[in-house]
Amino acid sequence: MSRGIREADHAGSWYSSNGQQLASQLDAWLDAVPEDALSDGSLPLSGARVVISPHAGYAYSGPAAAWAYKSLDLSKAKRIFVLHPSHHWHLRTAALPVVEGNRTPLASDPLPLDLETIHELAQLSAKAGHQTVKFVSMSQPVDEAEHSAEMQYPYIHRLLQKLYPSKAVSSYPPLVPIMIGATNATTERALGAMLAPYIADESNAFVISSDFCHWGSRFSYTYYLADAPSPATSPESLPNGVSGSAAALDIHKKHDWQQGTMIRGSAAPRAPKIHESIAEVDRACMCAIASGSYDEFLEVIEETGNTVCGRHPIGVFMAGVEELEGQHQQTNTNDDALKRRFRFMRYERSSNVSSAKDSSVSYVSAFAVL
Repeated sequence: MSRGIREADHAGSWYSSNGQQLASQLDAWLDAVPEDALSDGSLPLSGARVVISPHAGYAYSGPAAAWAYKSLDLSKAKRIFVLHPSHHWHLRTAALPVVEGNRTPLASDPLPLDLETIHELAQLSAKAGHQTVKFVSMSQPVDEAEHSAEMQYPYIHRLLQKLYPSKAVSSYPPLVPIMIGATNATTERALGAMLAPYIADESNAFVISSDFCHWGSRFSYTYYLADAPSPATSPESLPNGVSGSAAALDIHKKHDWQQGTMIRGSAAPRAPKIHESIAEVDRACMCAIASGSYDEFLEVIEETGNTVCGRHPIGVFMAGVEELEGQHQQTNTNDDALKRRFRFMRYERSSNVSSAKDSSVSYVSAFAVL
């Protein structure tokens, strides 16, 4: 049975459909990220084979996403997993594509998919309480309607063009896209356990697609934390193992998040400003992810209600890493304290909200050495 090709459904609206223009934009954003952004090595660090990258239109998140892709080490990659959420299709597990390639404007030939690995995943199952968790299939129309995966493909394609300038697109490391639905913690642990062997394999790279806070009445989320710092902690000081103090890594534990309220109408608090509250909630989620504790991430998401749209893909990956560490009884020493821990490189918002009538979306970029 022949498989189809996933078309670049959002090209021409969310990003340029002109291949030459798109390549120039991606190159400019990548070049703007300093290779010496970290004091412990040049980007990308060896073994940095997983990133978290935003997925809004490139006019909003393209520059922020460059920080993730500048940090991604594909030098040993034989395949690239793309874990992404579902924005439109009701899904309670994870879904695999039915196509054989993903088209981007950067070449006439599509990026290949790893059909063997996709078939292998489709045969797996794991117990989740009294239920059995399995991968299902997403139709091509569902696949093409989902922007969170598609927004990663041009960046991946461009990195591979740079890494393999003389290779045909068909010989690039193939993709393994996985849509993660509105999964509960039990299901995420089961999916993480199934993906753990693939996370352990040094020939596999991972891209996790996620925006962070979607704030505003149009997102049904107007959480405001009155004791957030004002001015907000500098976006240059992120939980990345280099910048910021040790105390800043525990922000998710510093507040009584239940004291936050949903503001309404035309409220425009002055201190802290709404965007400063948003920054503190986003930073708490970043710190929980950077801790490596899946439970801490779940807790801060539950307590703040933060609308991190890729929380389920992030949760599945964190659960998979914990599964690996449990299997091998791995604990980080002082020499490798940051191994398998996400390090956040960039934080931006689409706007600085000052009134309850406004809205914004947050974007982060992070990587981890596995």
